[in-house]
This record gives sequence, C-alpha cells and structure tokens, in this order.
Amino acid sequence: MAQTSKNPPRTPASAARRRSPLDRLLDPELFKALGDPTRLLLLACLCKCARECAVSEIGACCHVDLSVVSRHLATLERAGAVRSRREGRTVFYAARFDHLTSALRDLAVAIDHCAQCRPDSPGCDC
Repeated sequence: MAQTSKNPPRTPASAARRRSPLDRLLDPELFKALGDPTRLLLLACLCKCARECAVSEIGACCHVDLSVVSRHLATLERAGAVRSRREGRTVFYAARFDHLTSALRDLAVAIDHCAQCRPDSPGCDC
C-alpha cells in the first residue's frame, strides 16, 4: 500500500521508508538491461531499423560472437525492451517501442513531480 503524506520526506532514511509512484517505476531489470554498452548498441540498432531483425543481422551491429548477442537480446527481452519471434531455427527480435516509451516517459514524469515537491507542498506523495 502506498504511503502518502502532505510533505516530502526530510531525510534519505525517511524517503526510503515511504513508497511512491517513483519506486514502482524504477525497474531494476530494465535499468540492468540498459546498463551494458553492448546491449544499448543492440537496442539502438533495433530501434533505428524499426522492424524485426534476425539475430545474425543484429550481430552485425557489433563485434561480438552471436551466442553473446543472443544472451544480450534475452536480457533485453526479460526487461521488456524487445520482443522475439521464432521462425524455424531463426529468432527475430524487435524493439518494444510502446513499452520503452511508456516506461521512460512515466519515470520522467514521476521524477519531475518529485523535483517540484517542496516541504510546504500540500499533497506531495514523493
């Protein structure tokens, strides 16, 4: 259950005890997936192509073995950043634009909301 209060917390310890929309939106799995330079490169390639691409095509984006590319893509899929589809022995991946834009936009709105809270702001739920 979300804890709300009229005023933002005054200390980091009290902030840690309070649950807000920001806590829900800070998805560790997504940030872990986006925290690796190779995964970011693969995701950027998929976003720029804006279509399904076979793992072998995606692997041409970087100088990494295809088995490593497959593991990186699986991590991105678990985080919801890409989706996959198998056709025979070929696996195709595509960026999940809807999920990525929604997750990042909602997070930006929540951060902006917290940034505007002041100790005297009524109804702040940060």
